[in-house]
Amino acid sequence: MDALGNRIVVVAFDGWNDAGEAASGAIEMLRESTDYELVHTVDPELYFDYQYTRPSTKMDATGHRDLRWPEAALWRPAAPSADGSPEFWLLTGVEPARTWQAFANEFIDIALRDDVTGFITLGAMLSDVPHTRPISIFASSANEQVREALGLERSLYEGPVGILSVIEHFAERAGIPTANLWASVPHYVASAAPSPKATLALLDRLEEMTGIDMPRDRLRTDAATWEASIDAAAADDEEMTEYIHQLERTRDTWDSPEASGDAIAQAFERYLRRRGDGPGDHKR
Repeated sequence: MDALGNRIVVVAFDGWNDAGEAASGAIEMLRESTDYELVHTVDPELYFDYQYTRPSTKMDATGHRDLRWPEAALWRPAAPSADGSPEFWLLTGVEPARTWQAFANEFIDIALRDDVTGFITLGAMLSDVPHTRPISIFASSANEQVREALGLERSLYEGPVGILSVIEHFAERAGIPTANLWASVPHYVASAAPSPKATLALLDRLEEMTGIDMPRDRLRTDAATWEASIDAAAADDEEMTEYIHQLERTRDTWDSPEASGDAIAQAFERYLRRRGDGPGDHKR
C-alpha cells in the first residue's frame, strides 16, 4: 500500500469510460460510505460543449426551477484520517470536451497543493464476457514501483486515449504514482444499465489493492438481482442462451490453470483497438 500512499484520489467519469455505469457507480458508493466536502470544481465554460453535454433543469424543494451545468469536481473526506490510515478522495464528473491538458493540470495542481499521494482511475468497457461469471478486472499501472508492489500488469496499448489516461499521464509526470482498474461488462446487457455486478467487482479490487474497507452488502444484493434478471431474459431466447454458453466456455478456458496469465490483458488490448475505429476514437 505504501506505493500509493495514504491520500489516494479515486477517479471516474461519466461517458465512454463508464460502461454499465460501473465506474461512476463505484464513486457513488464511496460517496455514500462517508461524508465528503468539496475541494475544487472546474468552470464548465472552459471544458464542456453544451451541445454535447447539455445543462439540465430541475425543480427545487420550493418549486423554483434550478439550472444545473455539467461539472467535474474533487472531493475529500469531511473528517480526515486522524491516525494516518489510507483514505479516498474522489475526482468525478463528466468527461470534458476540450482543453484536456488544462483540465488535467488544474486537478494535478490541486493534488500537489494538498499532498495527494496517489491516483487510481476506474473505468468499464463493454466486452465479450458472460454475465454468469465473475466480472474481470484489468489492473495495471504505468509506474514500475506500483506494479511491483501491488502485482499489477503493464498495459502495452498504443492508440487513442481518453481523459483517464491524460490524468494518469500528468499525475505520473508530476511525481504522483498511479494505478488503473477496468471492469469488463457483458456487451449484450448494455441496455440493462446500471451493472451493479461490475461496480461490485471494481470496489472489491479497490479494497484488495488499498486495504480500505467499505460496506457493500446492498450492492451484493443488487448484483445478484441484476444477474437473475439477465438469466430470466435469456431463458426465453435459445439463441441468446447458446451465445452465453459459448462465452462461458471461453471464459472457463481463460480461467483454467493452463491458460496464459495475461489472457485478460490481451482481451483488454483487443477491445481498445476495436474502439479506435469510428465515432469516439479520441477516447479510451
